[in-house]
Order: sequence, then C-alpha cells, then structure tokens
Amino acid sequence: MQMKGLTISHLAKAAGVNLETVRYYERRGLLPRPPRSPSGYRIFPSDAARTLRFIRRAQELGFSLTEIREILSLRVSRTTTSRDIRKRAEAKLADVETKIKSLEAMRKALRKLTNACDGCSSLAECPILESLERGDE
Repeated sequence: MQMKGLTISHLAKAAGVNLETVRYYERRGLLPRPPRSPSGYRIFPSDAARTLRFIRRAQELGFSLTEIREILSLRVSRTTTSRDIRKRAEAKLADVETKIKSLEAMRKALRKLTNACDGCSSLAECPILESLERGDE
C-alpha cells in the first residue's frame, strides 16, 4: 500500500527550505509529526509545503516562532475570526514601528558621532571613543 504525501526531502524541495529546517519546525511543533511509511520514511501531508511557506513568510514579517505557532493554531480553530488574526498583525506592526524608531535614534546618534570625528585625531583624542566613554551622544 502506497501512502500519499511527501517525504522530508520532497517537502523541503517543494517549500524551498533545507531538511534541517523541516526537522526544526517539526521539533518546535509548527509541523505535526507525520506518520511513517511501512519502510520507515516520514510521509508529510501534501499541504505541509504550504504550511512551511506560511512559516517562512511570517518570519520575514517579523513574527517569532511562538507567534507563528499561535497563528497556525488560530488558523484551524472554528472560533477564530479574521479580527483575531488582524489583532496579531496590528500588534506586530506596533512592535516593528517601535523598533524602527529605536533604529532611527541609533542612526541619528551614530551620524552625530561620525560627523564629530574627522578621522585625523589620535586615539586619545577620538571624539567617538570619548563620547562612548562618557555615555552621551
């Protein structure tokens, strides 16, 4: 009897990831443990590639694996609404915006430091090192 589905190598290829990525997501509970064929191969359902692509895209958008696991469980729940998913996306957006503000502040401080240094002073007179030692910008 032939089982329908994908071996781990076919799944990895279909999703554009490597074998270790599939194993890792399986260990982390993002992919359910698949049944084994009579010869001992793990046979993943054909929609597992879609799930892997979902996980990769969610990671690209900044979702942690814990958040992705929660979204995946919401995705299959009968009581979940699109509003529930939107709330998760809005929370992630707020998190990203906070990080952007922090990065912009770092850029401004670094720009100020690099502008203050002509690169010609001795290390003892380096305004960047002096500023870092004082703890100011």
